[in-house]
Amino acid sequence: MSKIVIVEDEKPAARRLERILTALDYIVFKKLHSVEEAIEWFQKEPKVDLIFLDIQLSDGLSFEIFEQVHIESDLIFTTAYDEYALKAFKLNSIDYLLKPIDKEELKSALKKFEKRKSSESIDAKLLKSLLLKSQNDAEYKTRFSVKVGEKLKTYSADEIACFESSDKATSLVTYEGKHYVIDESLNQLEPKLSPKDFFRINRSHIIHYLAIQDMLSYSTSRIKINLKALDQPVIVSRERVKDFKIWIG
Repeated sequence: MSKIVIVEDEKPAARRLERILTALDYIVFKKLHSVEEAIEWFQKEPKVDLIFLDIQLSDGLSFEIFEQVHIESDLIFTTAYDEYALKAFKLNSIDYLLKPIDKEELKSALKKFEKRKSSESIDAKLLKSLLLKSQNDAEYKTRFSVKVGEKLKTYSADEIACFESSDKATSLVTYEGKHYVIDESLNQLEPKLSPKDFFRINRSHIIHYLAIQDMLSYSTSRIKINLKALDQPVIVSRERVKDFKIWIG
């Protein structure tokens, strides 16, 4: 019997996938709901046969799991990304299912899994670069509307210093330091922003590279950034420092 794990931050979606798999005579060994939880669990239980993996979890991209833990497993992505953005995964022999998951498509993916028992380790950097490469061909948001009293005001991407999450609200922050509350969360915004211009440095901030005033070493493995729009510095989280250095060049 195959050892199957589901990594999905939306618990109803995870339960639905488990019900479909159970109906197909598969048993789900474990359900995990965040990058942090998955890293902790896979450090103790790295040997699984198949992982159903959502790309974007509540606390970051699922690729970060494999940057922290060595796992040799087959992957089937369960994601809301459109097919165009995911063509690159086919080149790497990684299957994916678009949400909401169709039972017949799931059956087809499981047949591929049964035919191929992968012994190759997951190259997280390759997968991440494939996603970003495919995203370069996609259309990103270039304008954002905010409400100012009874009026709507529009800002272009280059007029935005950062997006900030605080007190369960997300704000668009201009170079003048003006904060405008918007409806989308940072998790919803991140895939819509061009990775050439924006980078998520931690759970609370996505910054524009033009907004960086200066950067300083902070402790042994983090970076402190002064942004033109904010009074207080922001910190690049430890797990994002390596990618941030690559991004900033």
